[in-house]
Amino acid sequence: MKILIVEDDRASANFLARGLRESGFGADVAQDGVEGLELGADGRYDALIVERALPRLDGLQVIETLRRAGHEVPVLVISNLADVDDRVRVLRAGADDYIVKPYAVAEVIARLEAVLRRREKGGVTPVVRIADLELDRLSRTVRRGGTAIKLQPREFRILEYLLRHADQVVTRTMLLEALWDFNFDPQTNVIDVHISRLRARVDKGRERPLIQTVRGAGYMITSGE
Repeated sequence: MKILIVEDDRASANFLARGLRESGFGADVAQDGVEGLELGADGRYDALIVERALPRLDGLQVIETLRRAGHEVPVLVISNLADVDDRVRVLRAGADDYIVKPYAVAEVIARLEAVLRRREKGGVTPVVRIADLELDRLSRTVRRGGTAIKLQPREFRILEYLLRHADQVVTRTMLLEALWDFNFDPQTNVIDVHISRLRARVDKGRERPLIQTVRGAGYMITSGE
């Protein structure tokens, strides 16, 4: 799952982003309300974490604009304001939760997971399957043939991305842009290394390998049927 953090305090945003990535989420950062609104409205994120006080467009305006436009992406608000009236205003505008600073990253993640669970109950199942492989986006667990597979956070995110694009070619550039937060030399083998490790966990010893290399193009996950 990919989360957008809209926070103008760079240190706080980076600290929270690191915590999310260590827990298996993807995380991007926007540093003002206008950028956050533009990115949050394009459908690529599973949830937003929005600072209440932002330059250019404040968090309340971001939420109100998203909801008026029909966007239902879950939104958690983080704020220095502990005022009950402000919490009510923000929640009535369409926020899913409100967290007062200072916060523990573990609490933000727990609140985020709870919001995502509530949203998923009324929408698309969080479980993605292909053949005998099953990935749960909320619990961030993977099973194949009923057997649990332990993945590192980056491996989980690669597998989730491949499953989102099942039976489609996924290029190395697509993976770099979606799952890494800085530019790599296009000739880097970092993707190949991670794919190799992922294959060793998902396909090794299996009669039917699911992760395929498409020579000269990239990778594809397919049931092979």
